[in-house]
Amino acid sequence: MTMEFINFLARWGHGLFGITWIGMLYYFNFIQGAYFKEASPEGLADAKAKLAPRALWWFRWGAMFTFITGIILFAGVYHNAQMNNYIIIGVVMGTLMAANVWMVIWPAQKIALGLVDGGDKAAAAGKALLASRTNTLFSAPMLWGMFAGPHYAGYGYGTAVGGTGLILALVIIAAIEINGLKGKMGPITSVSGVIKSSLVLTAVLALALNLL
Repeated sequence: MTMEFINFLARWGHGLFGITWIGMLYYFNFIQGAYFKEASPEGLADAKAKLAPRALWWFRWGAMFTFITGIILFAGVYHNAQMNNYIIIGVVMGTLMAANVWMVIWPAQKIALGLVDGGDKAAAAGKALLASRTNTLFSAPMLWGMFAGPHYAGYGYGTAVGGTGLILALVIIAAIEINGLKGKMGPITSVSGVIKSSLVLTAVLALALNLL
């Protein structure tokens, strides 16, 4: 089996698992959350007991295998000297998103859904929602970085790494992640707000990398 074929399999798997992961992320944020607010007590209890745990299984393992295949691709990019600023911000946001799934959202959801004993369910639900909204906020610019890395003419594979723009982009990403762990919802409270904020963040990061 050649390295080219291994790279292709990793790229195919990265796309397949990524579709599963981000699809479930959007389902939770755009569909399930609204349903939970409107459901009858009986419907809500049934969904929390049967639907949400199944959806969370696909969500967290989609994230895990997206991350693993991403690491394989990143190693190939690094080995072949194809690194650039877009790939760097895409990898950073993707890694933070995967960490949020396994280290914040899933542990908090287990408490909120009553899958484990003890804990403040309301506080856990709020913590999970903030981290999930943060992942949704990251999703559009993360995909921008991944796609622009190899395909954006003049800024793709093999271009210079570093600069003021990259530093600014990483500072912005770090500030958003810190807020996602300890801060407030702000403009990402609503579905429309997080969608708009994600598109704005994409433009801000792209401009930083292009102009600075």
